[in-house]
Amino acid sequence: MLANFLIGLREGLEAALVVSILVAYLVKSERRELLPRIWAGVALAVAISLGFGAALTFGPRGLTFEAQEAIGGTLSIVAVVFVTWMIFWMSKAARGLGAELRGQIDKAADGARWSLAVVAALAVGREGLETALFLWAATQAGTRESAGAVTPTWEPLLGALLGLLVAVALGYLIYRGAIRLNLTVFFTWTGAFLIVVAGGVLAYGVHDLQEAGILPGLHDLAFDVSDAIPPSSWYGTLLKGVFNFSPATTKLEALVWTLYVLPVGALFLSRTRSSRPRTTTPASS
Repeated sequence: MLANFLIGLREGLEAALVVSILVAYLVKSERRELLPRIWAGVALAVAISLGFGAALTFGPRGLTFEAQEAIGGTLSIVAVVFVTWMIFWMSKAARGLGAELRGQIDKAADGARWSLAVVAALAVGREGLETALFLWAATQAGTRESAGAVTPTWEPLLGALLGLLVAVALGYLIYRGAIRLNLTVFFTWTGAFLIVVAGGVLAYGVHDLQEAGILPGLHDLAFDVSDAIPPSSWYGTLLKGVFNFSPATTKLEALVWTLYVLPVGALFLSRTRSSRPRTTTPASS
């Protein structure tokens, strides 16, 4: 639930920041008559994201078990690719996001009637589609196994919803000038955390592909700590829900997790440090 809360918070805050920048710029430039076009674009983006999420949830039903696992594993890997790109992109673009969006507004305001709606829909829709895909993959990875059946839990969706609600509230407060967030610090910490979460989703996607018979090694375990960390225990559930940790992990899952989290995490931290402004110390006389 915590992982999905942070996913909803991070992605929701990105979208909320985009909307607040668009709205604030139009208000300050005395073009309030264009605001309905912004809200129309936002509404279109939300509708498309919800439709995409529904298609992911209900589309695979009725297929064979192997087909469902193949689709689920493939989409989980795609979700990890998107969220990895998003983490690196946002850590670099957070500072210049406002200027970029203001330039797009000026071009759209002088263009066709609904150009602003398209700008808002594309800006928010990208975040919405990424959120829907990654939340779906994380929710699938956080399912519980009971009596041989896999039953989705409601906690991941609740966590994501709470994160989105908090993001909307923060976006409004930022727009009103009530709070100031250090976006660089925020996206650095949440980015590092989401890399670990994405590693778990990637490993779970590999496990799905193993169950589908596409990848080998389903019964070749790297370790099995089910006795020490029972999946039904509160701490087993917590580790599964936050980090997608599986007490019985195959060698291929462990290898994929390691080859993703360690180099991607190191690269992210390296790029984050190099992008920080350097402070110069006065020379001693």
